Amino acid sequence: MSKRYELGLNELDSLVKELPNSGIIALRGNLASGKTTLSKAIINNQNMVTSPTFSIMQEYDGIYHYDIYQGGFEAIKQNGLYENLYEDGLHIIEWADDKLLEFASKNGLNICIIDIEICDNKRVYKVSYA
Repeated sequence: MSKRYELGLNELDSLVKELPNSGIIALRGNLASGKTTLSKAIINNQNMVTSPTFSIMQEYDGIYHYDIYQGGFEAIKQNGLYENLYEDGLHIIEWADDKLLEFASKNGLNICIIDIEICDNKRVYKVSYA
């Protein structure tokens, strides 16, 4: 099942309300497509959240925010962070790759995939579950 949303960056509430509050949310899209903006909306603290590019993972009150741009799922494995994916809470992963999706599927982890595309002044969010 897949659902499509066409929203401006300030219109994310309708999407966020429909997302799971536990498991993995895998964000995919080109550079500057709005992955961190969506992460901020999900975490619901605009001032505190930054893209964790240099630290791979930040934790905000039971919400784990990962950015694997530099190394993909291999970076999560090399840093021992894949074990965190079994922790209760929500795991938002920017730059999710196929290896992450395969790992989640093989290990019975709930995963919501959001593909983001820029279309004029809006973003198209395609939400599916694996």
